[in-house]
Amino acid sequence: MSMSETQRPAGRANRRARARLKAVAGFLLVVATTYLGLVAVTFFIGRVVPIDPVLAIVGDRAPARVVERVRLEMGLDLPYYQQFWLYLKGVLQGNFGTSVLTTNPVMTDIRRVFPATMELATVGTVIGAVIGIPLGVLAAVRRGSVADQVVRIVGLIGYSVPIFWLGLLALLVFYARLGWTSGPGRIDVVFEYTFTPITGFYLLDAILARDWAVFRDVLSHIILPASLLGYFSMAYVSRMTRSFMLNELGQEYIVAARAKGLSETRIIWGHALRNAAVPLVTVIALSYAGLLEGSVLTETVFAWPGLGLYITNSLQNADMNAVLGGTIVIGSVFIAINLLSDVLYRMLDPRTRTR
Repeated sequence: MSMSETQRPAGRANRRARARLKAVAGFLLVVATTYLGLVAVTFFIGRVVPIDPVLAIVGDRAPARVVERVRLEMGLDLPYYQQFWLYLKGVLQGNFGTSVLTTNPVMTDIRRVFPATMELATVGTVIGAVIGIPLGVLAAVRRGSVADQVVRIVGLIGYSVPIFWLGLLALLVFYARLGWTSGPGRIDVVFEYTFTPITGFYLLDAILARDWAVFRDVLSHIILPASLLGYFSMAYVSRMTRSFMLNELGQEYIVAARAKGLSETRIIWGHALRNAAVPLVTVIALSYAGLLEGSVLTETVFAWPGLGLYITNSLQNADMNAVLGGTIVIGSVFIAINLLSDVLYRMLDPRTRTR
């Protein structure tokens, strides 16, 4: 083999390595830019809102010298670019300041309440995916039929009806009138001081502790708000599943599979849905991220002690450190899930790996 022939594979390998390095560098640049934009937006919101952070800490009746001293300690006398630099360094270190409402570090409060939001969003996403995918497949297979119209109408209602109205209606019917579920909150007072959570996910903690009485109680509390979030997730997932399935059912390989005599069940579930599952991963991930950031009203209606209720209470008490800290955490999780879904899409779809 000549020297030129041996150099060609090495040259191709170097080009592939440089392309991968360039892709990784671009990926990291997008992450850094997006996160910097998120921090910048929250910083300027904190400066624009008509709430004085100093008065929120010391009170309206504090002496002027105390107000001025606290303002200097917080660096609010500095130019905006210096304040932003200090704010950015604190955020990167996980320091969002101290909550006026709880007097705890904001990050400590977020670690305490965020598992409740994640558990609620996770159960809601599972409900939405388990129901939404089959409904979307049914609507695509029976396009134009009564079943298709019903699925589309149900999805449209999920997009249109205010979530707080459905939450209040669900509490009135299933809790107050029928008594099928437990009321607001996450766990009954009977178990609140005897049950010791391990991970912060009460359903999982109850299983690990083999405390089935607590498990039933927690499940009874979470099923109503999770079903409500699952309904909105189902509306999105079913609509996208229908769209993906219609695209797949029109492909040539479906015609070839039918010509070979394969059963319609195998064609739909074994071929069409399998190919549609790749973009569905991104859809479900985005739905999950949407439930994490959009559960504020649901948590408020059901008195669910998660991050949404924490931000709402903090906003009502002018606790801007807690509000901005919670906003950054939710935004960071949303960015992370979007990036993860993009990575999973590239891993599952071989066509994207050859580009």
